[in-house]
Amino acid sequence: MLATILILIVSVYFVMNLGLVWVWLNHRPYQQQRFNNSLLSITVIIPVRNEAQNIISLLKDLEKQSYAKDKFEVIVADDDSTDNTLALLKEYQKISSIRLLINRLPPKENNASPKKRAINSSIQLASGDLIVTTDGDCRVGEHWLATIAQFQAEKGAYLVSSSVTFINDANSFTKSLWQKIQTIEFSSLIGTGACAMLVNKPNMCNGANLAYMKWVFQEVGGFAGNENLASGDDEFLMHKIAARHPDKVYFLKSQQAIVETQAHESLKSFYYQRKRWASKWRHYNNPITTALAVFIFLANFSLVLTAILHLLSKISFENLLIIFAIKFSAELLFLLLVLSFLRKKSLIWLIPFVQIIYPCYVTFFGFVAQGKNEYVWKGRKLQ
Repeated sequence: MLATILILIVSVYFVMNLGLVWVWLNHRPYQQQRFNNSLLSITVIIPVRNEAQNIISLLKDLEKQSYAKDKFEVIVADDDSTDNTLALLKEYQKISSIRLLINRLPPKENNASPKKRAINSSIQLASGDLIVTTDGDCRVGEHWLATIAQFQAEKGAYLVSSSVTFINDANSFTKSLWQKIQTIEFSSLIGTGACAMLVNKPNMCNGANLAYMKWVFQEVGGFAGNENLASGDDEFLMHKIAARHPDKVYFLKSQQAIVETQAHESLKSFYYQRKRWASKWRHYNNPITTALAVFIFLANFSLVLTAILHLLSKISFENLLIIFAIKFSAELLFLLLVLSFLRKKSLIWLIPFVQIIYPCYVTFFGFVAQGKNEYVWKGRKLQ
């Protein structure tokens, strides 16, 4: 009976992944015919804290944008950095060819979500009609803004979500392997969220590559209602906009709009981020999104439970192989497609290894997220 139940759960998961494959294949990458610089004015908002090693590289990327420089501005919101981030910004501001504003946030104790505070205060200063957010440790291509703006204009979108992947530049084997594992794991989240948006059922997005109309941010009340949650500057806002304008939320499937960000260097920082992400499901107002999050947990927990039951001689080796094969097959195909799109084909060989450890990871964070919601971010404790 147990084996039958577990096979049923992973079979449903198999069908879901086949659905993701079908959606991905049936939505070709966006190809803009030309770049039109008569589009909306843009404000790029970059919340930072202690990003001295990365922020200048991102600003140089923005200097190279094909979008007309008089059509966009950049606001870097410095959240009480303790390194020389602010000094570097001030020096760069003197030589920058783009309109660069520095929004220095005053220190604030017991702030549950500093990133939301940074974005919200920066939007008050923004002159652009379209808000585009990214992070201080990200890198962007030269057509990033132009592609987003052209797509937004063609679709009449109120919110546009685009792809994020990790930079794989570590020198040592151990660090390189750790980056690659994170890249594969993260690609499954990006791909799943993309497919949900492509069928007009948005459930996930990432604030490192997100664009929305300033007026719609104000119309839905911005972050009001979840301003005390450490995470959700992206997904909860998307849910609010989608609830009011269900046909105006889009995913931009374009390699020119991909943003690359730094993978976690330590297990500790990875732990706190994933714990923060995993805890969000309890605050979803959409029952379908909540049910999906619970089911994904169950599908992965089923593999952990299968392995334990097999060790206890409660499930045969044949059933164990069947359950694992069903779980991994369609999932493997979907990951192949997403990694290829993200220009990460070199990591395909590592997918089976990640598939083995992923159920343990999901199970672990599923249980951890039920505890006290306390996190450490950039040297500060958040709740």
